[in-house]
Amino acid sequence: MGKIKLDEIDHQILDMLIDNTRIPFTDIAKKLLISAGTVHVRVKKMEESGIIKGSSLMLDYKKLGYSFIAYVGVYLNNTSQTKFVLERINEIAYVTVAHITTGKFNIFCKIRARSTEHAKEVIFLLDDIEGVYRTETMISLEESINDKKRLMHSIFNEMN
Repeated sequence: MGKIKLDEIDHQILDMLIDNTRIPFTDIAKKLLISAGTVHVRVKKMEESGIIKGSSLMLDYKKLGYSFIAYVGVYLNNTSQTKFVLERINEIAYVTVAHITTGKFNIFCKIRARSTEHAKEVIFLLDDIEGVYRTETMISLEESINDKKRLMHSIFNEMN
């Protein structure tokens, strides 16, 4: 599938949606001096083409009691076990992200936990999965940058 062509209006709509996924189409329309119907049609087009995939909700994990973040590199006995291990990892709710990687680890995971004790329990669950040779954990001291908006703005600028 080729790259989808977006015009300046599409970029401006996306720009506003990136800043606030809950902004009403009528507000976007007023700011861009177009009709709400036009906004709706364009957003629908971008959804159908796969450029927009749903919308997301940002949670304050600290306020929910899950401020502990760790990254766990998973070594497998055999790469043929990757699919099986990922299916088991997916059953652990506290593993929020998992990537198949090249290099040092076969799989790289992000976990969220209530405390170091809770994180230890989650890491032990990972260690106990059949096919996992060992794990290596890195504790996040602080999430200093988590900004998808900058990337989106750069992508739009490159498209112009």
